[in-house]
Amino acid sequence: MLDSLIVPLLVTTDLPPDADLAEFGRLLADAVREPGRGAVSYAGFLHGAVFWLDPPRVSAEREAGAGPVAEELRFAALLGHLSVSGGCGRVKDVVADVGRAVTEAVAARYGDLGSPPAVMAIRAEDVRERTPPSAVAVSTAGAVAGLVAAARPYM
Repeated sequence: MLDSLIVPLLVTTDLPPDADLAEFGRLLADAVREPGRGAVSYAGFLHGAVFWLDPPRVSAEREAGAGPVAEELRFAALLGHLSVSGGCGRVKDVVADVGRAVTEAVAARYGDLGSPPAVMAIRAEDVRERTPPSAVAVSTAGAVAGLVAAARPYM
């Protein structure tokens, strides 16, 4: 079996209100496929779920039919487990690497949203207890088979 590290993760960010959650989830899952930094390269596999943290809002201007109105951003989150191949460093380093990869991917897809995504390690229990039933499941496609196998008990 592949030497791996499992990190329960929370990722939160603002998104345009018309963003597709499944697309956002795939973006995050793909971003962590190779989250390494500089000369340190390693593989990653993310299995989790994405969901909105806030309900859609309709501004008073829009309800009144007052022409074009600036879209308000919505708050989205991912809860999941990241498995990475051995030799990648400490959890703190992995989370920093994932944060960079996610920030670059979100900025490339959605542009400047005002602040970068927050990426943090959390407790495994929080992933299980706080993922809503309506969340959209996501996982890294084409990941290293050993990483998928290491993450299977957490899925």
